[in-house]
Amino acid sequence: MTSLPFMPNHAEHILVASPSPVVRQRVLESLRPSVQRVEQASGGAEALGHLESGPWQVLFLDRSLPDLDADELQRTIQRRFPGIEVVFLEGESGLATSVISAPKAPTAVSTKGAGESAIPDGEAQRGPLPGMIGTSRSMQPVYRAARLLAQRDTTVLVSGPTGSGKEVVARAIHRLSPRARRAFVVVNCAAIPEALLESELFGHTRGAFTGAMQSHAGRIQTAQGGTLFLDEIGEMPLSLQPKLLRFLEQKELQRLGSCDVVRVDARVIAATNAHLPALVRQGKFREDLYYRLCTFPVEIPPLRERPEDIVALAKHFLEKLSLRPPVPELTAEGERLLRAHPWAGNVRELQNVIERAIILAEDAELIGPEHMFMPEA
Repeated sequence: MTSLPFMPNHAEHILVASPSPVVRQRVLESLRPSVQRVEQASGGAEALGHLESGPWQVLFLDRSLPDLDADELQRTIQRRFPGIEVVFLEGESGLATSVISAPKAPTAVSTKGAGESAIPDGEAQRGPLPGMIGTSRSMQPVYRAARLLAQRDTTVLVSGPTGSGKEVVARAIHRLSPRARRAFVVVNCAAIPEALLESELFGHTRGAFTGAMQSHAGRIQTAQGGTLFLDEIGEMPLSLQPKLLRFLEQKELQRLGSCDVVRVDARVIAATNAHLPALVRQGKFREDLYYRLCTFPVEIPPLRERPEDIVALAKHFLEKLSLRPPVPELTAEGERLLRAHPWAGNVRELQNVIERAIILAEDAELIGPEHMFMPEA
Protein backbone atom coordinates (compact mmCIF):
# COMPACT_ATOMS: atom_id res chain seq x y z
CA MET A 1 0.00 0.00 0.00
CA THR A 2 1.79 3.12 -1.23
CA SER A 3 -0.89 5.76 -0.95
CA LEU A 4 -4.11 6.47 0.91
CA PRO A 5 -6.96 7.25 -1.50
CA PHE A 6 -9.07 8.92 1.19
CA MET A 7 -6.27 11.05 2.65
CA PRO A 8 -7.43 14.71 2.82
CA ASN A 9 -4.90 17.25 1.60
CA HIS A 10 -5.17 19.32 4.79
CA ALA A 11 -4.58 16.46 7.24
CA GLU A 12 -1.58 17.01 9.52
CA HIS A 13 -2.70 15.22 12.71
CA ILE A 14 -3.48 11.53 12.19
CA LEU A 15 -4.62 8.76 14.54
CA VAL A 16 -4.49 5.09 13.49
CA ALA A 17 -6.60 2.59 15.47
CA SER A 18 -6.18 -1.13 14.76
CA PRO A 19 -5.40 -4.23 16.83
CA SER A 20 -3.05 -5.32 14.03
CA PRO A 21 0.53 -3.94 14.13
CA VAL A 22 0.78 -4.88 10.44
CA VAL A 23 -2.19 -2.68 9.48
CA ARG A 24 -0.94 0.20 11.59
CA GLN A 25 2.53 -0.02 10.05
CA ARG A 26 1.15 -0.07 6.52
CA VAL A 27 -0.86 3.06 7.18
CA LEU A 28 2.15 4.80 8.73
CA GLU A 29 4.32 3.95 5.74
CA SER A 30 1.76 5.47 3.39
CA LEU A 31 1.37 8.84 5.13
CA ARG A 32 2.57 11.94 3.37
CA PRO A 33 5.72 13.72 4.62
CA SER A 34 3.55 16.74 5.50
CA VAL A 35 1.87 14.87 8.36
CA GLN A 36 3.14 16.43 11.58
CA ARG A 37 1.68 14.20 14.27
CA VAL A 38 0.80 10.52 14.17
CA GLU A 39 -0.27 8.27 17.03
CA GLN A 40 -1.47 4.70 17.24
CA ALA A 41 -4.17 2.90 19.23
CA SER A 42 -4.79 -0.82 19.46
CA GLY A 43 -8.48 -0.55 20.34
CA GLY A 44 -11.53 1.70 20.37
CA ALA A 45 -11.32 2.80 24.00
CA GLU A 46 -7.68 3.75 23.55
CA ALA A 47 -8.60 5.72 20.42
CA LEU A 48 -11.23 7.67 22.37
CA GLY A 49 -8.57 8.54 24.94
CA HIS A 50 -6.27 9.89 22.24
CA LEU A 51 -9.05 11.93 20.67
CA GLU A 52 -9.45 13.80 23.95
CA SER A 53 -5.84 14.96 23.88
CA GLY A 54 -5.51 16.98 20.70
CA PRO A 55 -6.90 18.51 17.50
CA TRP A 56 -6.98 15.34 15.41
CA GLN A 57 -8.14 15.65 11.81
CA VAL A 58 -8.29 12.04 10.55
CA LEU A 59 -8.84 8.72 12.30
CA PHE A 60 -8.00 5.54 10.38
CA LEU A 61 -10.24 2.98 12.05
CA ASP A 62 -10.03 -0.80 11.74
CA ARG A 63 -13.46 -2.44 11.63
CA SER A 64 -12.10 -5.43 13.59
CA LEU A 65 -11.70 -3.77 16.98
CA PRO A 66 -11.21 -6.05 20.00
CA ASP A 67 -13.28 -3.96 22.42
CA LEU A 68 -15.85 -1.76 20.66
CA ASP A 69 -18.10 -2.03 17.65
CA ALA A 70 -16.48 0.12 14.93
CA ASP A 71 -19.75 1.53 13.58
CA GLU A 72 -20.93 2.46 17.07
CA LEU A 73 -17.57 4.08 17.76
CA GLN A 74 -17.81 6.08 14.55
CA ARG A 75 -21.24 7.38 15.57
CA THR A 76 -19.88 8.32 19.00
CA ILE A 77 -17.00 10.19 17.38
CA GLN A 78 -19.42 11.95 15.06
CA ARG A 79 -21.35 13.26 18.06
CA ARG A 80 -18.43 14.10 20.33
CA PHE A 81 -15.70 15.18 17.93
CA PRO A 82 -17.39 17.04 15.06
CA GLY A 83 -15.14 17.70 12.10
CA ILE A 84 -12.95 14.60 12.43
CA GLU A 85 -12.85 12.41 9.32
CA VAL A 86 -13.12 8.68 9.98
CA VAL A 87 -11.60 6.36 7.36
CA PHE A 88 -12.44 2.68 7.79
CA LEU A 89 -9.70 0.12 7.25
CA GLU A 90 -10.65 -3.24 5.79
CA GLY A 91 -8.64 -6.39 6.52
CA GLU A 92 -4.85 -6.42 6.27
CA SER A 93 -4.54 -4.39 3.11
CA GLY A 94 -6.81 -1.66 1.90
CA LEU A 95 -9.14 1.19 2.74
CA ALA A 96 -12.88 1.32 2.41
CA THR A 97 -15.40 4.03 3.13
CA SER A 98 -14.61 7.52 4.34
CA VAL A 99 -17.14 8.99 6.76
CA ILE A 100 -16.98 12.71 7.47
CA SER A 101 -18.44 13.94 10.75
CA ALA A 102 -20.66 16.98 10.97
CA PRO A 103 -18.79 20.28 10.68
CA LYS A 104 -18.15 22.35 13.73
CA ALA A 105 -20.63 25.07 14.48
CA PRO A 106 -19.30 28.56 13.78
CA THR A 107 -18.09 30.59 16.69
CA ALA A 108 -20.64 33.14 17.82
CA VAL A 109 -19.71 36.77 17.11
CA SER A 110 -20.94 39.46 19.40
CA THR A 111 -22.57 42.55 17.88
CA LYS A 112 -22.26 44.52 21.14
CA GLY A 113 -19.99 47.50 21.31
CA ALA A 114 -16.86 47.56 23.44
CA GLY A 115 -17.67 47.40 27.12
CA GLU A 116 -21.29 46.33 26.57
CA SER A 117 -22.63 43.17 28.16
CA ALA A 118 -24.24 40.60 25.87
CA ILE A 119 -26.90 40.08 28.56
CA PRO A 120 -28.41 42.99 30.49
CA ASP A 121 -27.34 43.21 34.13
CA GLY A 122 -29.36 40.82 36.29
CA GLU A 123 -31.26 39.25 33.38
CA ALA A 124 -29.06 36.17 33.35
CA GLN A 125 -30.02 35.48 36.95
CA ARG A 126 -33.73 36.37 36.69
CA GLY A 127 -34.66 34.87 33.35
CA PRO A 128 -35.62 31.24 32.78
CA LEU A 129 -33.10 28.60 31.80
CA PRO A 130 -32.71 27.45 28.18
CA GLY A 131 -35.73 25.35 27.31
CA MET A 132 -37.76 26.55 30.31
CA ILE A 133 -40.75 28.89 30.56
CA GLY A 134 -41.75 31.17 33.42
CA THR A 135 -40.29 33.77 35.76
CA SER A 136 -42.10 32.92 39.00
CA ARG A 137 -40.39 33.73 42.27
CA SER A 138 -40.34 30.08 43.34
CA MET A 139 -38.22 29.17 40.29
CA GLN A 140 -35.56 31.82 40.86
CA PRO A 141 -33.44 29.63 43.21
CA VAL A 142 -33.51 26.88 40.55
CA TYR A 143 -32.39 29.24 37.79
CA ARG A 144 -29.64 30.76 39.90
CA ALA A 145 -28.33 27.39 41.10
CA ALA A 146 -28.30 25.99 37.57
CA ARG A 147 -26.28 28.90 36.22
CA LEU A 148 -23.76 28.64 39.04
CA LEU A 149 -23.48 24.86 38.66
CA ALA A 150 -23.01 25.07 34.89
CA GLN A 151 -19.49 26.43 35.36
CA ARG A 152 -18.41 23.51 37.54
CA ASP A 153 -18.32 19.73 37.32
CA THR A 154 -20.09 19.31 40.66
CA THR A 155 -22.41 16.30 40.89
CA VAL A 156 -26.02 17.49 41.08
CA LEU A 157 -29.14 15.83 42.46
CA VAL A 158 -32.32 17.31 40.96
CA SER A 159 -35.45 16.39 42.90
CA GLY A 160 -39.08 17.21 42.39
CA PRO A 161 -42.45 15.63 41.67
CA THR A 162 -43.13 13.69 38.50
CA GLY A 163 -43.59 15.93 35.49
CA SER A 164 -42.04 19.03 37.06
CA GLY A 165 -39.18 19.35 34.56
CA LYS A 166 -36.16 17.67 36.16
CA GLU A 167 -34.65 16.60 32.84
CA VAL A 168 -35.23 20.07 31.39
CA VAL A 169 -33.20 21.57 34.24
CA ALA A 170 -30.44 18.99 33.74
CA ARG A 171 -30.31 19.75 30.02
CA ALA A 172 -30.14 23.47 30.75
CA ILE A 173 -27.16 22.99 33.07
CA HIS A 174 -25.45 21.01 30.30
CA ARG A 175 -26.25 23.60 27.62
CA LEU A 176 -24.84 26.43 29.75
CA SER A 177 -21.67 24.50 30.62
CA PRO A 178 -18.32 24.16 28.82
CA ARG A 179 -19.46 20.61 28.01
CA ALA A 180 -22.32 21.83 25.84
CA ARG A 181 -20.72 20.65 22.57
CA ARG A 182 -20.39 17.10 23.92
CA ALA A 183 -23.05 14.48 24.47
CA PHE A 184 -25.93 14.67 26.95
CA VAL A 185 -26.62 11.00 27.67
CA VAL A 186 -29.87 9.98 29.40
CA VAL A 187 -30.33 6.77 31.38
CA ASN A 188 -33.74 6.09 32.91
CA CYS A 189 -32.90 3.72 35.75
CA ALA A 190 -36.56 2.69 36.09
CA ALA A 191 -37.09 1.87 32.40
CA ILE A 192 -34.23 -0.60 31.87
CA PRO A 193 -34.61 -4.14 33.28
CA GLU A 194 -32.25 -4.86 36.16
CA ALA A 195 -30.59 -7.70 34.24
CA LEU A 196 -29.62 -5.29 31.43
CA LEU A 197 -28.88 -2.12 33.36
CA GLU A 198 -25.27 -2.96 34.26
CA SER A 199 -24.37 -3.65 30.63
CA GLU A 200 -26.26 -0.57 29.47
CA LEU A 201 -24.41 1.67 31.93
CA PHE A 202 -20.93 0.19 32.01
CA GLY A 203 -20.76 -1.72 28.72
CA HIS A 204 -19.59 -5.26 28.02
CA THR A 205 -17.06 -7.15 25.96
CA ARG A 206 -17.87 -9.70 23.29
CA GLY A 207 -18.83 -12.98 24.94
CA ALA A 208 -19.30 -11.46 28.40
CA PHE A 209 -22.67 -13.21 28.63
CA THR A 210 -25.00 -15.26 26.48
CA GLY A 211 -26.02 -13.19 23.49
CA ALA A 212 -23.15 -10.69 23.74
CA MET A 213 -22.11 -11.05 20.12
CA GLN A 214 -20.40 -7.66 19.95
CA SER A 215 -18.58 -5.47 22.44
CA HIS A 216 -20.63 -2.55 23.64
CA ALA A 217 -19.57 0.82 25.01
CA GLY A 218 -21.92 1.65 27.87
CA ARG A 219 -23.82 4.89 28.30
CA ILE A 220 -21.24 6.19 30.79
CA GLN A 221 -18.42 5.84 28.28
CA THR A 222 -20.59 7.40 25.58
CA ALA A 223 -20.89 10.49 27.81
CA GLN A 224 -17.12 11.06 27.70
CA GLY A 225 -16.48 14.79 27.88
CA GLY A 226 -20.19 15.52 28.31
CA THR A 227 -22.95 14.95 30.85
CA LEU A 228 -24.53 11.73 32.11
CA PHE A 229 -28.12 12.20 33.30
CA LEU A 230 -29.34 9.42 35.60
CA ASP A 231 -33.10 9.76 35.79
CA GLU A 232 -35.09 7.98 38.52
CA ILE A 233 -31.88 7.23 40.39
CA GLY A 234 -33.88 5.93 43.34
CA GLU A 235 -34.80 2.91 41.19
CA MET A 236 -31.19 1.82 40.70
CA PRO A 237 -30.71 -1.74 42.05
CA LEU A 238 -28.63 -2.05 45.21
CA SER A 239 -26.31 -4.48 43.42
CA LEU A 240 -25.17 -1.75 40.99
CA GLN A 241 -24.88 1.09 43.46
CA PRO A 242 -21.30 0.27 44.61
CA LYS A 243 -20.12 0.24 41.00
CA LEU A 244 -21.74 3.62 40.35
CA LEU A 245 -20.21 4.97 43.55
CA ARG A 246 -16.76 3.91 42.38
CA PHE A 247 -17.27 5.71 39.09
CA LEU A 248 -18.37 8.88 40.86
CA GLU A 249 -15.34 8.80 43.14
CA GLN A 250 -12.64 7.56 40.75
CA LYS A 251 -14.06 8.37 37.28
CA GLU A 252 -13.18 4.77 36.39
CA LEU A 253 -15.24 1.82 35.21
CA GLN A 254 -14.86 -1.79 34.15
CA ARG A 255 -17.02 -3.27 31.44
CA LEU A 256 -18.65 -6.64 31.96
CA GLY A 257 -16.22 -9.36 30.95
CA SER A 258 -13.14 -7.16 31.14
CA CYS A 259 -10.49 -6.54 33.79
CA ASP A 260 -9.33 -3.35 32.07
CA VAL A 261 -10.04 -0.04 33.81
CA VAL A 262 -11.39 2.73 31.59
CA ARG A 263 -11.22 6.35 32.71
CA VAL A 264 -14.20 8.49 31.72
CA ASP A 265 -14.58 12.24 32.15
CA ALA A 266 -18.35 12.65 32.44
CA ARG A 267 -20.27 15.08 34.62
CA VAL A 268 -23.14 13.36 36.48
CA ILE A 269 -26.57 14.84 37.13
CA ALA A 270 -29.08 12.57 38.84
CA ALA A 271 -32.82 13.08 39.30
CA THR A 272 -35.47 11.57 41.52
CA ASN A 273 -39.07 12.04 42.54
CA ALA A 274 -38.47 9.81 45.58
CA HIS A 275 -37.27 10.87 49.01
CA LEU A 276 -33.83 9.29 48.99
CA PRO A 277 -33.17 9.67 52.75
CA ALA A 278 -36.26 7.54 53.36
CA LEU A 279 -34.93 4.91 50.94
CA VAL A 280 -31.61 4.99 52.81
CA ARG A 281 -33.41 4.33 56.11
CA GLN A 282 -35.29 1.44 54.49
CA GLY A 283 -32.04 -0.10 53.27
CA LYS A 284 -32.99 0.38 49.62
CA PHE A 285 -30.35 2.99 48.80
CA ARG A 286 -26.74 3.25 49.93
CA GLU A 287 -26.09 6.14 52.28
CA ASP A 288 -22.60 6.80 50.86
CA LEU A 289 -23.99 6.96 47.33
CA TYR A 290 -26.73 9.33 48.43
CA TYR A 291 -24.25 11.78 49.93
CA ARG A 292 -22.00 11.50 46.87
CA LEU A 293 -24.90 12.27 44.53
CA CYS A 294 -26.24 15.02 46.73
CA THR A 295 -23.13 17.20 46.52
CA PHE A 296 -25.43 19.99 45.36
CA PRO A 297 -29.21 19.41 45.60
CA VAL A 298 -31.65 21.33 43.41
CA GLU A 299 -35.33 21.15 44.36
CA ILE A 300 -37.93 21.91 41.66
CA PRO A 301 -41.23 23.19 43.06
CA PRO A 302 -44.50 21.65 41.86
CA LEU A 303 -46.51 23.63 39.33
CA ARG A 304 -49.13 24.55 41.93
CA GLU A 305 -46.46 26.62 43.72
CA ARG A 306 -45.71 28.67 40.58
CA PRO A 307 -49.21 29.73 39.46
CA GLU A 308 -47.92 32.82 37.65
CA ASP A 309 -46.16 30.52 35.17
CA ILE A 310 -49.20 28.42 34.24
CA VAL A 311 -50.63 30.62 31.48
CA ALA A 312 -47.18 31.31 29.99
CA LEU A 313 -46.53 27.56 29.86
CA ALA A 314 -49.96 26.92 28.32
CA LYS A 315 -49.30 29.48 25.56
CA HIS A 316 -45.92 27.89 24.92
CA PHE A 317 -47.56 24.49 24.45
CA LEU A 318 -50.19 26.02 22.16
CA GLU A 319 -47.42 27.30 19.88
CA LYS A 320 -45.49 24.05 20.11
CA LEU A 321 -48.38 21.67 19.47
CA SER A 322 -50.57 23.57 17.01
CA LEU A 323 -50.39 22.15 13.48
CA ARG A 324 -51.77 25.18 11.67
CA PRO A 325 -51.59 28.96 11.76
CA PRO A 326 -52.87 31.00 13.41
CA VAL A 327 -52.08 29.58 16.84
CA PRO A 328 -55.29 29.35 18.92
CA GLU A 329 -55.61 31.69 21.88
CA LEU A 330 -56.93 31.06 25.37
CA THR A 331 -60.13 32.75 26.48
CA ALA A 332 -60.19 34.55 29.82
CA GLU A 333 -62.36 31.73 31.21
CA GLY A 334 -59.84 29.19 29.95
CA GLU A 335 -56.99 30.99 31.69
CA ARG A 336 -58.95 31.12 34.95
CA LEU A 337 -59.65 27.39 34.77
CA LEU A 338 -55.97 26.62 34.23
CA ARG A 339 -54.93 28.75 37.20
CA ALA A 340 -57.50 27.11 39.47
CA HIS A 341 -56.51 23.50 38.70
CA PRO A 342 -54.25 21.75 41.29
CA TRP A 343 -51.96 20.18 38.63
CA ALA A 344 -51.08 16.96 40.38
CA GLY A 345 -49.23 15.92 37.19
CA ASN A 346 -47.36 19.24 37.01
CA VAL A 347 -46.03 20.60 33.71
CA ARG A 348 -46.48 17.28 31.93
CA GLU A 349 -50.18 17.24 32.84
CA LEU A 350 -50.56 20.82 31.61
CA GLN A 351 -49.01 19.89 28.26
CA ASN A 352 -51.42 16.95 27.93
CA VAL A 353 -54.42 19.17 28.71
CA ILE A 354 -53.38 21.68 26.05
CA GLU A 355 -52.77 18.96 23.46
CA ARG A 356 -56.24 17.49 24.07
CA ALA A 357 -57.78 20.98 23.89
CA ILE A 358 -56.15 21.67 20.50
CA ILE A 359 -57.56 18.40 19.15
CA LEU A 360 -61.06 19.05 20.50
CA ALA A 361 -61.07 22.68 19.31
CA GLU A 362 -60.51 21.56 15.70
CA ASP A 363 -60.39 24.81 13.65
CA ALA A 364 -61.51 27.14 16.45
CA GLU A 365 -59.29 30.17 17.06
CA LEU A 366 -60.23 30.38 20.75
CA ILE A 367 -59.78 27.68 23.38
CA GLY A 368 -61.91 27.75 26.49
CA PRO A 369 -63.10 25.51 29.33
CA GLU A 370 -65.31 23.53 26.94
CA HIS A 371 -62.16 22.19 25.27
CA MET A 372 -60.29 21.32 28.44
CA PHE A 373 -60.57 17.89 29.98
CA MET A 374 -59.03 17.81 33.47
CA PRO A 375 -58.57 14.24 34.70
CA GLU A 376 -58.95 13.62 38.41
CA ALA A 377 -55.71 13.08 40.35
